[in-house]
Amino acid sequence: MTHLVNHWIGGRTVEGASGRHGPVTDPATGQVTTRVAFASAEEVDAAVAAAREAYATWGQSSLARRTEILFRFRALLDAHRDEIAALITAEHGKVHSDALGEVARGLEIVDLACGITVQLKGELSTQVAGRVDVAAIRQPLGVVAGITPFNFPAMVPMWMFPIAIACGNTFVLKPSEKDPSAANRLAELFAEAGLPDGVFNVVHGDKAAVDRLLEHPDVKAVSFVGSTPIARHIHATASAHGKRVQALGGAKNHMLVLPDADLDAAADAAVSAAYGSAGERCMAISAVVAVGAVGDELVRKIRERAEKIRIGPGNDPASEMGPLITRAHRDKVASYVENAAAEGCEVVLDGTGHTVEGHEDGHWIGISLLDRVPVTAKAYQDEIFGPVLCVLRAGTYEEGVALINASPFGNGTAIFTRDGGAARRFQLEAEAGMVGVNVPIPVPVGYHSFGGWKDSLFGDHHIYGNDGTRFYTRGKVVTTRWPDPADAPAGVDLGFPRNH
Repeated sequence: MTHLVNHWIGGRTVEGASGRHGPVTDPATGQVTTRVAFASAEEVDAAVAAAREAYATWGQSSLARRTEILFRFRALLDAHRDEIAALITAEHGKVHSDALGEVARGLEIVDLACGITVQLKGELSTQVAGRVDVAAIRQPLGVVAGITPFNFPAMVPMWMFPIAIACGNTFVLKPSEKDPSAANRLAELFAEAGLPDGVFNVVHGDKAAVDRLLEHPDVKAVSFVGSTPIARHIHATASAHGKRVQALGGAKNHMLVLPDADLDAAADAAVSAAYGSAGERCMAISAVVAVGAVGDELVRKIRERAEKIRIGPGNDPASEMGPLITRAHRDKVASYVENAAAEGCEVVLDGTGHTVEGHEDGHWIGISLLDRVPVTAKAYQDEIFGPVLCVLRAGTYEEGVALINASPFGNGTAIFTRDGGAARRFQLEAEAGMVGVNVPIPVPVGYHSFGGWKDSLFGDHHIYGNDGTRFYTRGKVVTTRWPDPADAPAGVDLGFPRNH
């Protein structure tokens, strides 16, 4: 009998009672290692009720107390980063160094939450009229929820709950059912840091749990990261139920390489950005746009580097890329490569036949590189979410930018050039929420916000940074008029001289 991952509600483990569960697989072996409980609507209600009860006191708690607990949580997270990375590798499959990097990026947002006192400062205007002052303050929302994807089972939740909780909210997390254990471990460490029961809750499950969170009247805001179709559904459904929503969707991130670029640096960047974490990143570079005559040499350099990537189990220190999350996802990724030639692509590398000795049942796929990809090819149009890189050709800078801006996605993009003027134009002309200049994956540091444009974001707020604080609080303006103490009623002596 495999281990069962249960819910975390009200500061303790709560066994799933719905009778429904799902498998959790080791992607390197293909074997089911764990089961995860799927919450019913009633179990989601229990988590929301625990959060609502906790909010009555947590929302009124001092900033000093909140940040004290967050500092202790940060110390515990730092001490246990190897353990959390191992959980990620066991269930997601990414290599240990990638998993450690994920934890480190999550820690950045915990750092930001530890300093939330600065972000929550209000504004004051005095004497806007005779004896009238106006103050603007920010207050928490109440119970908020996060729905997070499989590709970053620790980092993406940490993009949400530390800031939400630091602002005075309580939180219900519904992580991916494919790799659920990291979320429970984070909850345990937060409790160990002294977080009161019910402030942070974890419910596992599928669409039934998600739908209940979207419609629950006590959930005031929903944060989501995932594919564009689901992000659109989350935004429409939660908004229809009166909730604040930030829903981050899919991507097709382009890297524009100009003729003056350092091609070795560009090739290094393309390989790491396209194939790191097996391409299962919303910020992966999945399309390189080569401008002018540099395309052939750039493809040759990318191929040379890609062929050297060592693929194997994530817990093997020699591995540089691990398997994909599930067999079904592996087969879907492979289908784009298998159909590429028929759609007009030149298949430079085909990784669909790759296996790993001793782990033949794992969800393996090798490196694939497609050149001269037409914009009509499915491999270009869809977010593949795997180690497949498309190279497109453009005659000019203007043609390349037009191609990028024609994409329905606008998550991130990058330019590689030695020309500062070209880079400056690209920053202003690229229709994407995040732009890199000689930086292939321009994920902002924690104190700037992460988010895309167009079909990559639904809602008004990006995630973490200043936008995160604004999303998890609401503004209130207080206008105050006090009479002068000298005008106190007769018989009341406040020690002020009388004016009349």
